[in-house]
Amino acid sequence: MTEKVSKEYATLLLAFIAGISLNGSFNALFDSVIAFSIFPLIALGFSIYCLHQRYVTQPMPEGTPMLAFSCFLLGLFLYSAIIRAEYAGMGSNFLLTIICVALVFWIGYKLKITTRHKVVKQMD
Repeated sequence: MTEKVSKEYATLLLAFIAGISLNGSFNALFDSVIAFSIFPLIALGFSIYCLHQRYVTQPMPEGTPMLAFSCFLLGLFLYSAIIRAEYAGMGSNFLLTIICVALVFWIGYKLKITTRHKVVKQMD
């Protein structure tokens, strides 16, 4: 039973890394303030490849696609919030920070719901 939970967390982590690296790649290619680096592009390629392999080889538990998408969005918004905090000339990061906090709480709520249901099913 713990194997399914660890697979779910791996998918969520890969989606989070894909979101961060997508935003990092976009900023590295198109933003003059951020220095160019090839590493976000490499991380994006590897994370998308691993997510695709995981999708093809293993079935996703119920509710995982929505959690993976929210982790992807969390990665996108979190990278933008950090970059805007570092480079204040790019604008405010208040709205991005609020969205990130809301996504973290929603993901935590959904993960606790799924683990609570698994514990109840094991006890029956």
